[in-house]
Amino acid sequence: MIHIRPAARADSALVAAFVRELADYEKLSHEVEASEETLADALFAQNPRVFCDIAEWDGAPAGFALWFYTFSSFRGRHGIWLEDIFVRPQFRGAGIGKALLAHLARRCVAEGLGRFEWSVLDWNAPSIAFYEAQGAKLMQEWKICRTAGAALENLAEK
Repeated sequence: MIHIRPAARADSALVAAFVRELADYEKLSHEVEASEETLADALFAQNPRVFCDIAEWDGAPAGFALWFYTFSSFRGRHGIWLEDIFVRPQFRGAGIGKALLAHLARRCVAEGLGRFEWSVLDWNAPSIAFYEAQGAKLMQEWKICRTAGAALENLAEK
């Protein structure tokens, strides 16, 4: 049975483990700088700007969704950006990913939010097919822009 609940401070090590497992899956482990402590500081601050839901299967931690609120000037309303979603391999196919997406979609509807968005790596065909089966539209005309590290510092100096 699937149960989804908000992460608690006691889940900090679990959230950090999920992040590392996701990074391994995406072949991006070399980019992980987050630690249990930095994730806990962000998720459980007095006024957090990021949130996490844990999916359990018969009481066992099976997956997570890490998300935050966005804003669309075109819609004039907030939305949700799903930063990370991950289901451990042994729990895949049980509907946990679908349950996490539906959980956040219900939050969007209940709060009157305008959008629910996320990105997916272009090589991740299984996830792309899964998201499309849930009704997601891949926005082919949009590209993600990012500055980090030295490029971010250089831009800040301009």
